[in-house]
Amino acid sequence: MAIAPGVASSTDPNPVIDEAAPIDAPGLNYFVFGLFFIFGGITSLNDVIIPKLKELFTLNYTQAMLVQFCFFAAYAIVGIPGAQLVKKIGYMRGAVAGLLTMMAGCLLFIPASQTATYGVFLFAYFILAVGVVLVQIVANPLISLLGPAKTTHSRLTFAQAFNSLGTTIFPYFGAILILGGLATVTADQLSGAELDAYRTAESQAIVNGYLGLAIAIGVVAMVVWLFRNRLKGEQHEASSFVDGLALLKRPRFGYGALCIFLYVGAEVAIGSIIVNYLMQTEVLNLPEQAAGKLITLYWGGALVGRFIGSALLRAVSPGLLLATVATGAITLVAISANSTGELAGYTLLAVGLMNAIMFPTIFSLACEKLGPRAADGSGIINVAICGGAIVPLLFGVLADASGSLAFALILPAICYAIIAGFGFYARRPA
Repeated sequence: MAIAPGVASSTDPNPVIDEAAPIDAPGLNYFVFGLFFIFGGITSLNDVIIPKLKELFTLNYTQAMLVQFCFFAAYAIVGIPGAQLVKKIGYMRGAVAGLLTMMAGCLLFIPASQTATYGVFLFAYFILAVGVVLVQIVANPLISLLGPAKTTHSRLTFAQAFNSLGTTIFPYFGAILILGGLATVTADQLSGAELDAYRTAESQAIVNGYLGLAIAIGVVAMVVWLFRNRLKGEQHEASSFVDGLALLKRPRFGYGALCIFLYVGAEVAIGSIIVNYLMQTEVLNLPEQAAGKLITLYWGGALVGRFIGSALLRAVSPGLLLATVATGAITLVAISANSTGELAGYTLLAVGLMNAIMFPTIFSLACEKLGPRAADGSGIINVAICGGAIVPLLFGVLADASGSLAFALILPAICYAIIAGFGFYARRPA
């Protein structure tokens, strides 16, 4: 996917575009940064919602992880069709379509609460995620084209810092709003009509939060629609679903796509269990709301790390830096799993700092030299994000089978080991 400078010829529907020519659209960076902030914050709210729904519906870890499964499954289902849609209607209209879909997903939390049905909550998360996927398909390649190719790694990492700003802010206020409700009983003490009434009342805080988000997203969608013709001469190379999958035959891209799958899975799995992990007696023994607020440290570490990483990537080989931070993540996970108290709690939270540069660096390393196939590459990468559906679910199965969240941490450690290998493999330019 690439944008031609100037006005495209109406007689040539699929011109060959020069990828080296950056988009000339002053101020568009800020719009893209805003998109990163929005979809980052909404995604991280799942970490707050999971322990709440786990208690309301008396779920085990496998069942609770279905929230992430339904959310991130949207990437597998919508990734490539979403890329085709964006290529057909353009970046700005694609962003509007994504924002409106996100708004619809937020509004679905109203019937989910009123019916007190876990399945309806899961459906709402899926629709919300469909919108997030569309927005992300627009944002990732667009920020790559908003400047010279030699600073793509640094620029994408800087943009991801705004994603981390959202993931840092949203969970903190989400924990205050959603966790530690006023109820003096728990769901496992109730049944029948009383249980349904309890679930409806306790989930109202979730509804209020997402209703506010729906209004904010609707306003943003209207603003973006006003600038729908901002990108003049936008053209994309025609391709099919099979053409997109063919990119996986390229070793560098295929390995990178696998690492996106594993990275997102590991990051989401750890974020999803942090509240329950910190509540354990042998770790920090915190109440639910206090543990929820500490999610901010996990995602805040990624925020700080992305600003640091954005600077380091201008001087250090992206591949070697990726291998280094992946090794650091393995070390922190191992320390947490084999210790107790504050050491166990805070070393796991510190993994967020190691995660900081992983997604943008893997993405840009995998997509180097794709040229006009960048849209297809972005679609495949977004499909790979479905690792956030599979790995956390496997983590839940492992935790339930072993009876230990600490033991289940071996799964994300394996993911990080494979990512470290990719960093070493891609240490030289494509």
